[in-house]
Amino acid sequence: MRRSLAGVALAVTSMVALSFLIPLAALVMSLVKEQSVTAAEQRAAALAPVLTLTTDPSALRESAASLDVAEYLVVHLPDAPALGSSRAPASLLERSQHGRESISQRIPSGWICLQPVVLPGDRVAVIENFVPEQELTRGVRASWAVMLLLAVGLIGGSVLVADRLGAKVVRSSKRLAHASQALGEGNLDARVEPMGPKELRDAGLAFNAMAHRMTELLAVERELVADLSHRLRTPLTALHLASERMAGSPESARVEAAVGALEAELQAIITAARTPLAVGPMGQGMLGTDGGTGHHATSTGPSGPRCEAADVVRRRTAFWAVLAEQQNRPCSLELTQEPAPVSLSDDDIAAVVDALIGNVFRHTPPGTPFAVRVLRTAQAVELVVEDAGPGIPEPDRALSRGSSTGSSGLGLDIARRAASVTGGSMDIARGPLGGAHITVVFALAPSLLSGRRQRTSRRRTGWPRGR
Repeated sequence: MRRSLAGVALAVTSMVALSFLIPLAALVMSLVKEQSVTAAEQRAAALAPVLTLTTDPSALRESAASLDVAEYLVVHLPDAPALGSSRAPASLLERSQHGRESISQRIPSGWICLQPVVLPGDRVAVIENFVPEQELTRGVRASWAVMLLLAVGLIGGSVLVADRLGAKVVRSSKRLAHASQALGEGNLDARVEPMGPKELRDAGLAFNAMAHRMTELLAVERELVADLSHRLRTPLTALHLASERMAGSPESARVEAAVGALEAELQAIITAARTPLAVGPMGQGMLGTDGGTGHHATSTGPSGPRCEAADVVRRRTAFWAVLAEQQNRPCSLELTQEPAPVSLSDDDIAAVVDALIGNVFRHTPPGTPFAVRVLRTAQAVELVVEDAGPGIPEPDRALSRGSSTGSSGLGLDIARRAASVTGGSMDIARGPLGGAHITVVFALAPSLLSGRRQRTSRRRTGWPRGR
């Protein structure tokens, strides 16, 4: 923008300067020439009265010597040689003498002025005054140089002023852009100091008001989530009482463990919702917890959070395996034994696993088998969840929140966003079991050397029915 403003100022000022400079330069040259010619005519006219009194050559030379530039004054007497070195063409002299005409015109070497003077006896003498070419342009170049310097100074000053004004505008625009980028990246404290022209100051004030209002709305929304989650504690209390009444039965321990895990999840949601707008790598607070186990394997390095995806998948699959046994669902788990670090927190990976396996339980009948696999490639970690259910007929629509039939679309959207945060992707297809085959690809954490050759081995674990 600074270059554009400086270019506009340069173009406009240059055109204005040229529009005045060219006519002014021509006017200066015309005035200098006119002054030189007028002075020559005045010298010739000053010598004319002397001719009317005497034609004595010595007297005429003495009178001419008293005038400026006397060497260019020539007197042409009738029937006598000229007094001085004549430069006038013969045709002009004859025209002035016989026609008694005053002549002032340019000749190849300068300007000639011829003034006829009538002597007694009806004789005609001619006074010649020659103006050389350098006299016609004396001081013109100096005047042009002064005007050119003034024009250059004017253009340079206007460009400098435009650049300073442009720098102020650009500085204000950059600050507003940086604040907008910081706000978009999750820095809710990003504000801008209004500066620059009135329009940019108004934009800065509007940005600050928007950021403040957005922070307020997010705080209200998070508090509402916390309140709604807190309301779920009432039915949880009832479940606790029901499990106590079931004391002694084979299912009592399992129900109590499931209720405890659900309560831990609920407490984690309330805590995360009431945290002062802490923004995680997936653009929000905690997405999930580790099933109430209290184990958080997330580590934070220079590049952000990081966890071992295979460990999280193993723990979360073990949690769902209890429910799978109750519904007679064959469940298999395959894990790579190589390191599988990803740039997400332990809770974010757990949320993805819970969302995908939870969809299997919600959208397939009891007894439907499913499988979970974690694979390592040279550049990524792949999480695969597949089942033997009816599959997903419209994968693109399933990724839109609230648009798929009988589903909110939140689970698949959580998985897709988690993959995109690491630079990965998600694919929905029909797998070997006949149902949905969902592959979530996470890019490896950047701290791992990408050029190392690694061998990937898998460990297969199964839970028999009725265990």
